[in-house]
Amino acid sequence: MRFDSIIETIGDTPLVRIAPHVHGIANVDLYAKLESSNPFGSLKDRAAWNMVRPGLQDAVEQGGQIVELSSGNTAKALAAIAGIHGIGFKSVTNRMKIPEIKEILLLLGAEIQELPGQTECLDPTDSEDPLTLFYRSLNEPGSTHLHTDQYFNVLNPDAHEHGTGPEIIRDLDGRAPDWFISGVGTAGSSTGVARALRESNPKVSVVGLVAEKSDFIPGIRNIDEVQEVGIFDPETYETIEKVSSCEAIDGMLDLIRKCGILAGPTGGAAYFGAVRHLREIGPQLTEPATAVFIVCDRVESYLSYIRKRRPELLGQKAHGGTASGVSPVDADEAVTVTVADAQHWIAESRPLIVDMRSPYAYAALHIEGSINIVDELFEELVRGGLPFSKAQPVLLACPVGEKSLQYAAQLSRMGHPDVRSLAGGIIAWRDAGGPLVRE
Repeated sequence: MRFDSIIETIGDTPLVRIAPHVHGIANVDLYAKLESSNPFGSLKDRAAWNMVRPGLQDAVEQGGQIVELSSGNTAKALAAIAGIHGIGFKSVTNRMKIPEIKEILLLLGAEIQELPGQTECLDPTDSEDPLTLFYRSLNEPGSTHLHTDQYFNVLNPDAHEHGTGPEIIRDLDGRAPDWFISGVGTAGSSTGVARALRESNPKVSVVGLVAEKSDFIPGIRNIDEVQEVGIFDPETYETIEKVSSCEAIDGMLDLIRKCGILAGPTGGAAYFGAVRHLREIGPQLTEPATAVFIVCDRVESYLSYIRKRRPELLGQKAHGGTASGVSPVDADEAVTVTVADAQHWIAESRPLIVDMRSPYAYAALHIEGSINIVDELFEELVRGGLPFSKAQPVLLACPVGEKSLQYAAQLSRMGHPDVRSLAGGIIAWRDAGGPLVRE
């Protein structure tokens, strides 16, 4: 099979049946759509090419640059497409969470700009969010940037409505499945595939999967974050269910070890969520049914993610606690403090204030006198023992007060007598009018 360009190999990915003895659900044929077979490694190849194509010729002629708010697979695909066409690509994000993705982007020649932001998604309603300000600058008249705008571009779901979805129907002998289960990130693939399947069969049940709040699964957002995505429409889904990072890795292991499918944690989450949902309704099935989920990408890009959460899988010593290395919060062990009480406590006791956000967010605005220890580094410090003197009071602050609460509980358990978490985090401090300074 010959092609004139690697771009011509995007799409037409395999649909692979999961053996019934693996998923164990009677009367259900479960299929994996292997989007990991796309040339740049993920289902985002489809959306990237569909979004960039209309403005690509002008960008080439003007010597422009493709720009996207992405730290993942969309950025990889766009960087490859930009290189093929002799123009540059810039990835803008508030933090690169997966080291391997950053390294691949650098190999592809991408420029990476990390800006302080309050979430991984752009919030266009927040006029003070640096990502929002950057987003607006991209759309100013005269800009030579080709901004693909994956969170709001209708060409994102369109790629799946006219590609991924029809391929599923074709490979199921012209019929739509009874269920489609999908992780929700930009919501492009779940929205587009759902439209195509329901055009063929309006009764298709679509299950959306989101991450647990305060958890992180690459490519899947939590229920608060998806509300910020312009493409997301809750009416697309019959139900939206949560999946944890631990469950995502469990699902990934089943696909790798029992099916030979080298799926990443996103595909693992989709598989785990699909099996869990189908098992719950399985007893109600009286006739054979069909379900499809998407394997978004491959495992090789996520070894550091797995090593951090399940080191024993890679031959390293296992740590205690949850998948992130931090034990679950016991409300009795964690002390929270409101903004007003924190200000009084700071003035009276001068606690050590630890800001756990990214260095970029910290540099933009932080509580005066605080120090910056990002949560990943803080986790390593805690694993090595109590990082602060017991004589020193400690106030922990993160964006919204969730991770700081976990670590406050952890430090209390380890014997620190006076560690507190800022309720609502830096956002609550800002909203209450608390003073913030710039580096």
